[in-house]
Amino acid sequence: MTETTAIRQELDPDGVLLLTIDCPGLSMNVINEALGADLIAVTERIRTDDTVKGAVITSGKASGFVAGADLKGMNFAGGGSGAGSGKSRMALIYEGVWALNGTLRALETCGKPVAVALNGLALGGGLEIALACHYRVCADNPKITLGLPEVLVGLFPGAGGTQRLPRLMGVQPALMYLLQGKNMSPQEALGFGVVNEVAPAGEIVERAKAWVLANPKAVAPWDKKEFKFPGGAGAMNPAFAQTFIAGNAMANKQSNGNMNQIKAIMSVVYEGAQLPIDTALKLESKYFAKVVADPQAGNMIRSLFVSKQAAEKGARRPANVAPAKTAKVGMLGAGLMGAGIAMVSAQAGIEVVLLDRDLAAAEKGKQYTADRLAKKRTDPAKAAEILGRIHPTADYADLKGCDLIIEAVFETRDIKAGVTKATEAVVGADVIFGSNTSTLPITGLAEAWSKPENFIGIHFFSPVEKMPLVEIIVGKKTGPEAIAKALDYVAQIRKTPIVVNDSRGFYTSRCFGTYVQEGLSLLAEGVTPALIENCGKQMGMPVGALAVNDEVGLDLSYKVAQQTKADLGDAWKPSAAEGVIAKMNELGRYGRKNGKGFYAYPEDGSPKHLWPDLRAMVGVTGVDPAPAEVKERLLYRQLVECARCFAEGVLETPQDGDLGAIFGWGFAPFTGGPFSHMDTVGLANVVATLDRLAQAHGERFSPPQLLRDMAARGETFYGNSIKKAA
Repeated sequence: MTETTAIRQELDPDGVLLLTIDCPGLSMNVINEALGADLIAVTERIRTDDTVKGAVITSGKASGFVAGADLKGMNFAGGGSGAGSGKSRMALIYEGVWALNGTLRALETCGKPVAVALNGLALGGGLEIALACHYRVCADNPKITLGLPEVLVGLFPGAGGTQRLPRLMGVQPALMYLLQGKNMSPQEALGFGVVNEVAPAGEIVERAKAWVLANPKAVAPWDKKEFKFPGGAGAMNPAFAQTFIAGNAMANKQSNGNMNQIKAIMSVVYEGAQLPIDTALKLESKYFAKVVADPQAGNMIRSLFVSKQAAEKGARRPANVAPAKTAKVGMLGAGLMGAGIAMVSAQAGIEVVLLDRDLAAAEKGKQYTADRLAKKRTDPAKAAEILGRIHPTADYADLKGCDLIIEAVFETRDIKAGVTKATEAVVGADVIFGSNTSTLPITGLAEAWSKPENFIGIHFFSPVEKMPLVEIIVGKKTGPEAIAKALDYVAQIRKTPIVVNDSRGFYTSRCFGTYVQEGLSLLAEGVTPALIENCGKQMGMPVGALAVNDEVGLDLSYKVAQQTKADLGDAWKPSAAEGVIAKMNELGRYGRKNGKGFYAYPEDGSPKHLWPDLRAMVGVTGVDPAPAEVKERLLYRQLVECARCFAEGVLETPQDGDLGAIFGWGFAPFTGGPFSHMDTVGLANVVATLDRLAQAHGERFSPPQLLRDMAARGETFYGNSIKKAA
């Protein structure tokens, strides 16, 4: 018997080898170097050991089957640098990719029946292991998820998933799951033929064993001569061709052609469906190696997976501060933001005192949760439990007993100061106070709280229940206990935190605002509004600059500008963007909220469209710049502001910068974030582009000295940045 470390082997009297995956030291099985080596070893044993009649693979972890590849330790270089081997980097990556893909094909063609008993989630490579088995039994538990989510982090299934899934469920439905990273339940998987049987959890191993004994000559369906794709496949099949004609159009609409993995999935499924399975699997590994070799995949994995997980596990939490779980939060303001914060808090099991100027307003804030729970068809008992945790009031005395306060009232310094002082009079200054302000500096707001070390910014994004990010803002006097409390609260409500230092607009609002402002500057110059909007989306932003301003509210933008102007005094520098906003406010066009903004919102419910008189309102016409120039301005105006935040110490790590950009304002996810993108482009190239733009369009594009110095030294943000103590 071959000794293995990640897979326990047990041969029963009937000759069925039970292979239990149980990666040592891990709470969840992942495909790492040890498991990969063990899969090779057990496959060889099944093939060559005459006492083995077949095998059943299962998991020894209660957490599930296998969660996929270990992306943190991902190494596709084939075990070496290749020095002296004469092989290209691409060839070495291919060898590393094919190691698992080829192993699973060897398992599939070992000549003996292999079944899998899925006791829990099987994602990515975990599901691909299962797909390479001849029979799949899954526990009957609706909470189990099966899927291939690699597309969400810049990759695609590279261990047979793009070939076996379409051969099981048909090309069109398989593409929906591959391109969107969607998961399926056991019953959905059964309906699609992805699993063969759903059974009680306690019976899955025995049922798998019984199948193995009853099917000694099992082979995969695609290894039979008579095999045909469900729904048909092949270039001459009209339905197959139509799937890719429509699929390419839809995929390009969603990704704007920016994502390598989307193009690769469409190509490898189309080409692989017309090839024998062995050739198709090698083709998949070649496409996978090509995607991995491009910096885009590494950037996306780092930001969307590694950095995100680290942030959620407390990477920025101060050391030596005891856990500070929130039991009861006082929510000041029951408007859109306050109601959303109350909802996510109550859903996390936290009691909420929802306070507003009168009881009717507070009750309306609670109704926000009721309406959304009803829309989601939440179980009535569960909905009642959540709503029971939200206590609307207009009486500050009801805040007594709260161990965290969050303020989300109007973005006016005087109003915020008033509610802050009224709250401290009831709860005392030892309670941590968090402000949800999106622009006003925390250090100034903290002056209304007698212990500024207990005052911190906790900035949510709208709609709160959908947006994953929370920006924690540290004022000049904010203490470590306040930071820890805020981060522990964010972990309770299952959001992703970043930690930044104080500044007007902090990081996210300040940098996101540059995208909107540059769009307004282009508009003020007379650029066609549709060109501005389309270029914004094509460069990877979720919506155009004008559309997002409508969502925020042009009246709010105007008020923020006026407050900033008052705060800065002589340091205030007017811009063309503020002029456009002021003019729109004069016309009573406040955005979506009143059905009139940069867009028109027809009362009959038909789709919104750009206001036809918008360009005439600006009063400037001329020849439009090339789309590439518009995209460059929209992109680099954001990049330079992100670099300034790093240079000024608002950001302490590029990880926070990339996470905040992607999850806070939707900055082009395919880049991995602004700092990953600048590293990939090269800081010298970034500086050269910014200098050219500054000369043409003004000092707002001028790079900070730190960026110039880093470029001169050949440095990168990720290669040279050092995280400071929180």
